[in-house]
Amino acid sequence: MSPVIESVARKRSERRIAVRLPLRVRGRDARGFSFEEETASENLCRSGAAFRTRFDVAIGSNLEIRIPLQGVVARRGEQDFETQGKVVHISAGADEGEKVVGVQFVGPRFQRMFRSESAY
Repeated sequence: MSPVIESVARKRSERRIAVRLPLRVRGRDARGFSFEEETASENLCRSGAAFRTRFDVAIGSNLEIRIPLQGVVARRGEQDFETQGKVVHISAGADEGEKVVGVQFVGPRFQRMFRSESAY
């Protein structure tokens, strides 16, 4: 299976969970300036996440992503989740100047799942 077809098949086979988890995102913006930001996920699946940002990132750029698990019910001995993500989608956010960025994890995949906030 080609990488593109495999990626599309994986996107369709993984359910996105609407959940707000704290995220620390670090990378370079579209002009090449380094940034680091604390934000929250909009949704999450094992192979990617979406989050809001005010930074101008470019599709295809690589970001470092950390999900601190201290604020979440962590399992004993569980470490913060750290991975790299490639920006695959950008859309306008609710507030002016804000964007919703979708990243595909190109490092470790997220193995923890949570109940959707819409399920409450």
